[in-house]
Order: sequence, then C-alpha cells, then structure tokens
Amino acid sequence: MIAACVAIPGAAMAQASTRPVDSSGPATSHAAADFRGTPASADARRMADWVAATGDNGALAFVIVDKAAATVFVFDRHARLTGASPALLGLARGDDSAPGIGDAKLSDIRPDQRTTPAGRFVAALGRNADDKDVVWVDYADAISMHRVITSNPREHRLRRLATATIADNRISYGCINLPARFYEQVVTPAFTGADGVVYILPEIKSLHQVFFDHAAGAAATSSSAGAQ
Repeated sequence: MIAACVAIPGAAMAQASTRPVDSSGPATSHAAADFRGTPASADARRMADWVAATGDNGALAFVIVDKAAATVFVFDRHARLTGASPALLGLARGDDSAPGIGDAKLSDIRPDQRTTPAGRFVAALGRNADDKDVVWVDYADAISMHRVITSNPREHRLRRLATATIADNRISYGCINLPARFYEQVVTPAFTGADGVVYILPEIKSLHQVFFDHAAGAAATSSSAGAQ
C-alpha cells in the first residue's frame, strides 16, 4: 500500500490547507509573472499573470500545477519562476475530490476517485503517516506534494516522469509526485519558514469557474458591504 498521501490521524490542523494566508508585508503586485523563458501553456501563464497582477498570493511563494500539461511551476513571492518540473498526478481526470476521500483506505479508493482536485490551496510543510516530509495541499482530502513514490516497481513512476509524453503521467491517488531533487531543491525551500499558495488548474472546468468567478464574487460582496 502506498501511504504517501495518507494524513496522520489526529494530527494538528496547522498542516491543513485551510490556514489563513500570512499576509505580513505588502502583497505582491506586478503586471505579469516572470517565467524566465520557460515554456508554459496559455492557461498556466494566464493564471500566473493574474496572481502577479492581483497579489492573490498574499506575499507568499506560490505554485501552479498545470494538470493538462502535467507540469509544476514554482514562483517566489514576487512572481518570479524558481523552477519547473514534470509531475505525476491523479490517475483519473476530474477537478473535485470524492466526498470523504481523505478518510478512506487507499485499497478502498476506486480508480475513478483518484483525482487531483483543482482550486486554490494554502499549503504548508508537514509530515505524512510514514513520518516523511511533504507539502500538504489539501490536508482534509489527503492531497500533498512530495518526492516521487517508487515502492511499487510495476507502476514505473520514475520512467513516467522521464518520458517526453504526458500521456503516462497519470498514476497517483491524487497526490502530486515530483522528482526528488526538484522537491528538495525548489519546492521545500519555497515552503520553509512560511506557508505558500498552490493553484491547481482544472482540466474539465474552466479557469473562470474555479478561480476568477469566485474572486469576482468575493470582490463584489466586499464592495457591497463597504457601501453599507
């Protein structure tokens, strides 16, 4: 059984993605994100530029997980790219986690439930049930970013990461598997000493449905409340 995505029962919710953004210091606001010449999809660029322009990351480092391209982009608090890498993602296509998935045994999770959910998550370094360090993205649903798991040789996870095609990058139970060196040298430093924000792009829904419509609604509510 692969336990990398299993949360620690009774662990402090300080590791959960529901933690408020630490907004100490001014929020970052730039016209566009700096990908430093790294190729990226139109949706990844649009998302990163939106974060840069609005300061939605709350002066924290942030990560964009482009599921359609099976690629992870890590940015510093000023929206400058610090690294990009291929990633292994949930076996099933979908933008939502199955209800109660975080409490299920891996052996009870159906193939169609092995999704990597889309959305905005406040993430933090923590430990999993095997006492290994991970970045908890959605603690309640046991979604994390971590070093690629190689305990099941039949899954060929290292080979999947190394191939040029993205067709074989869907294998996990929902967690985001990354090359060990990238996780240790790029991801871990980004979340050391502070939380970070992880934006997982949708593959079925639109960016507007997952991110922009929600942001516009929140802004309208705030404006209305201020007018009163």
